[in-house]
Parts: sequence; C-alpha cells; structure tokens
Amino acid sequence: MPKKLLSINHIWYKFYSMAQGMHLAQKLALQQVLAPQLQQSLALLQAPTLELKSLIEQELQQNPVLEEVQTLETPSQSFSLNQEDNDIPPLDPTEPPSDIIYDPADDKDNNRPVDDFQSELEKLMQLDQEWREYFNEANAPIRSHEDTEEKRQYMFESLTTTPSLQDILLEQVKLSELDNDQKRIAELIIGNIDERGYLHASVHELAFSTNVPADQIETVLKVIQTFNPPGVAARDLRECLMLQLERIGKEDSLEYKIVKDHIEALGKKKYPEIAKAINVSIQEIQKAAERISALEPFPGRAFYPDDHLYVVPEVIVEKVGDSYTVTLNNEYLPHIRISNTYKDYLSKADCPQDVKDYIREKIRSGKFFIRSIYQRQETILKISQEIVKRQTEFLDKGIRFLKPMTMLQVAEAVGVHETTVSRAVSGKYMQTPQGVYEMKFFFSSGVKTINGSDMSNEGVKNLVAEIIKKENPKKPYSDEEIVKLLREQGINIARRTVAKYRTELNILPSNLRKIYT
Repeated sequence: MPKKLLSINHIWYKFYSMAQGMHLAQKLALQQVLAPQLQQSLALLQAPTLELKSLIEQELQQNPVLEEVQTLETPSQSFSLNQEDNDIPPLDPTEPPSDIIYDPADDKDNNRPVDDFQSELEKLMQLDQEWREYFNEANAPIRSHEDTEEKRQYMFESLTTTPSLQDILLEQVKLSELDNDQKRIAELIIGNIDERGYLHASVHELAFSTNVPADQIETVLKVIQTFNPPGVAARDLRECLMLQLERIGKEDSLEYKIVKDHIEALGKKKYPEIAKAINVSIQEIQKAAERISALEPFPGRAFYPDDHLYVVPEVIVEKVGDSYTVTLNNEYLPHIRISNTYKDYLSKADCPQDVKDYIREKIRSGKFFIRSIYQRQETILKISQEIVKRQTEFLDKGIRFLKPMTMLQVAEAVGVHETTVSRAVSGKYMQTPQGVYEMKFFFSSGVKTINGSDMSNEGVKNLVAEIIKKENPKKPYSDEEIVKLLREQGINIARRTVAKYRTELNILPSNLRKIYT
C-alpha cells in the first residue's frame, strides 16, 4: 500500500511539473481609464497660475477657433473666461464632456455681418507662400565680408554671462607664474572642485589617475589655495577655515588654534571642554567662536546659480471693513473666447461638410477647454472662501491662532470630493494680510487644549518658537521645561513632540543654545 501511494504522488508531481511551462490564457478584467477631456480638466485644476498660462497659450496655438480678448478691466476683478462670452451653461458635474454640442442657434451674435471666409483663407495661403519664398531666399548661402564676420563675432563675445567658480579660478591660473606643465595640473585640480569650493579628490587619487608625482600636485594645490575666494580648494571645513585665517594673518590667534585642534568640539559647542584644553576662560572661547562664525564655510557660495523661485499668488485676500474679500488673481491669464468668425462660417450654406465637421469639433473642444478653466477658477474660489471663513482668527491675529482643518471638512462644505480639494490647492499660494502662504499650509491637524478648544500644530510650533525666543540664553529651556510651560497655557503635548517641533524650526537643543558670556 505505501508503494502504491508513492507512485500516485510521483504521477501528480510529473503532471504539476509539466503544467509549469509557458501557456496562453484569457482573463477578463475591469480597468478604469480616464477620458482625454477629463485628464485635461484635472491638469488644468492642478496647474498653478504660471503653468496654466502656458497651457492656455499652447491651446491658443493648437485650436484655431480660440482667440485672445484684450480687456481694459482690472484683471483681478474681472474674468473673461466666463459664460456670457461663450454661451457656456452653468456646470453640471453629472454631465459628460461629450454632451457639449455646438448649435449655431445658441449664438447671441449670429446676426452680425460676416467676413468672406474663402477670400480670407486665400489671402492667408498667399501670405504663407510669400513667407516661404522669403525664408528660402534668406537661407541661401551668402559670402560675407571679413568686417561683417568680425562685427558678428564681437557681438557674440559681448554677451555677458555669470562666470562660474571654475571660470574664475582658470582665469587666475592664466595670470599666475605656473609653467605650462603646472597649469595643466592646475586645470585638473580645478576640474575636481565642487560648487561649494571644496576639492573632493585627494592628492593621491589625482596622482594615481594622472601618473603625476603627488608632491607636484601638492605644490600646485598650494598655489590654487592662494586664489580668490579665500578658502577655495580646501579638502574639508577645518582646512577651509584655516586658509581664511591664514589669509588675514591670524596663524597665531586663538581662533586658529581652536579650528586646528578642536574643530569637532567647536561644532558641538563644547566650550567648557575647549577652554579646559587650551587653558583659557569660557568667555574667551565664546568670543572666538563668534569670530569664527563670521568666516565663510562655503567659498563657492557667491558663485551659486541664481535659482530663486518666485511664486505668484493664486488668490488675494483683503480686509474690507470688518470682513475679508477673496478675489482670484487673473492678471497673468490670457482672456480667451470662441471666435465669431468660425461660428458664423458654420451657418453658411456653401460651407463644405468636412469643413463644418472640423470647425464643429474644434468649437466643441474649445468650449470644453473654456468650461474647464471656468470650473477650475470657480472651484479654487469656493475653496479659498471656505478657508478664509474658517481661518478668520488667523487672518486677524497670526499663526498662533491657526485652527486645525482637514481637506475632507472643506470638501464637504464646498460640495466636491476630497481629492479635488487636494488638486486645487496643490502648488498654489494665497496672499493674506499675514503674508503669502501655500494653500496647503492651512490644512493641518491639531491638539485639544485643556479648556476644550482646538489649536493647530502650526500654532503650537509657533508657540514653542516664541518660548525659546524669550528664554534666558545663559539658562535655555530644556524640552521638558518647554512641555511644562505649554501645559501652563493649556496645551498638553509630549516631550518628543516638542523635540520634533524644535527640529522642524531648526532650533538647537538647550545644551547647544547656551551662551557663557
């Protein structure tokens, strides 16, 4: 009997092994795919103002029935992308995009005199042909004179660009007394200096990769370290600060001794330990540390690329009387509408059917685009109004009075989905009497105070910053002492929460904040 069972198991094992090969199979599954028009609406909703401007300009180029309208009204108070300019009915979220159908009878301006579309089209084609001929002639090879080429080269050389740190160092190499071989070594060293101004390759690594003796590389490196900016080509922070102190003649100073022998203790502000090792007072160490802090830890900082980010507020909140008004900032957005020329052309009897179909499709697409922008603006305005309604105390008194608020609460009040609120506030800013804030800033959880009211995490964090700002620098508060002070104000949070908020505020622990003078 055991032998029979063993053979059956063996048969099943053989069958299972054969079933492991490659084979075809059909499977029925459901997959949700967003329609292109819905994807466009979501992209418009999520785009900040400047990005939305680019999307509108791109659509103006792709859709011939759209045209930009020049308006003399105040941009922040008027919105040309409205229903009156384009006969767009109020949005119904349940209406599918495909139901946006153009009917010439819907146009208010249908009885206006129309231009001869065919003659206009022929003129455009003639103009296009003229431009083609012009460009063909312009691109023909022309023998230029030497003085013309010289002027052209002078013009290109006159264009100014911000020099990089490497450019500045290479210029100094040309003016140095290094010979040709040393200049080649200097170029190699400069190529290994990062944007901070530090040499991130050791002398031995450079010698190994170039087959140049290490002492020759070290000699050239010493010369480069005398270049501007002071401290350049250092291999670490210690050497960088020492080079700067040597440049101003402080090789025998207390600062030089601290940097040379106690750089790690200086970074941890262990002033008593340094004072004991050097046999000077803590007050002298404190003053020397202040002078050291005036040195530049990153010599290449002055040559960093100018990559400052500028934001344009999406919403402007102003106080008028005792209440706040919320307006959309439409100053940067082109004002567009459906061109009446194309709408009138559809009503002509001699219009070919394929042209009618093309124009009708473009008008349908343009109307949906305008409707999507209108819906975006309306959604952002409603969400902003709800934020202002809930955060009036913050607008009056500051961050400490920011109330806890979730996107779900705002979504329920506005009548949209929570993800719609998330997309609508993403990357957008609000200009308020308290300053310009990212709209996501107003959404945060909070804590319950002893008296039963709510305070947002940002409010508690701001309160921690105020407590530390008012502390005695000679006896700074520990995290546990801050917890007790917050409890006295009715806020009960854990010590680790205080430590987390302090870290987010870039505030050092109490032992590193202490001042001994």
